Amino acid sequence: MVNKPGAAVDVDQLTVRRGGSDVVRGVTFTVPSGQVTGLLGPSGCGKTTLMRSIVGVQIVAGGSVTVLGRPAGDARLRDQIGYVTQTPSVYDDLSVEENLMFFARVLAVSSAEVRRCIEAVDLAEQKDKVVSQLSGGQSSRVSLAAALLGEPALLVLDEPTVGLDPVLRRDLWALFHRLATRGATVLVSSHVMDEAERCDRLLLMRDGVLLADDSPANLLSTTGAADVENAFLTLVEQGGAA
Repeated sequence: MVNKPGAAVDVDQLTVRRGGSDVVRGVTFTVPSGQVTGLLGPSGCGKTTLMRSIVGVQIVAGGSVTVLGRPAGDARLRDQIGYVTQTPSVYDDLSVEENLMFFARVLAVSSAEVRRCIEAVDLAEQKDKVVSQLSGGQSSRVSLAAALLGEPALLVLDEPTVGLDPVLRRDLWALFHRLATRGATVLVSSHVMDEAERCDRLLLMRDGVLLADDSPANLLSTTGAADVENAFLTLVEQGGAA
């Protein structure tokens, strides 16, 4: 399948089965290039499984996923995708800088890139600290810094702002938009509906099904709701018919 014009990710009738049940059910959508797209929905609705499918590390039962013009999981996508899981994916016994230097060598990027990414996630003062001595939020930011190395074309971020204070959450969303302005595509998941207004486009999920794929403004206009949380509830009551 060829990506639709302007789409960084194209998902077509994706079905994922785990434990004998369909946890993603016939989902179809595109993620526009150069935008911040929010994947929102309650915990357990299938967001992480969907993201794993996009990154290419999830076995799927049906449908297709195309990323940057190639099938998800294609080896040629490895240095074009930055992926941050909910669990920090760095080494506890290394410092912040040592972790970034290690991943920089793998990606063949410069030490200047390491400094840029550490500063981007506001960890310059903690760069010499061992990750095991950091808070949970700081550890998550080390993973995000590693994902930013080499300026990947697509960032897939699974709940990156969980446990962060409001100021840092604001600053990270500003960073996501700066990256999008420079041409990157950012897909961010969250179960916090008030983060929806920070996105260019929204994908709303519930029980493995996509309820909506629209801009925040259009979603509110279509449902007549005052905010995205009430728009989500309206869609649930309507059976997902936007």
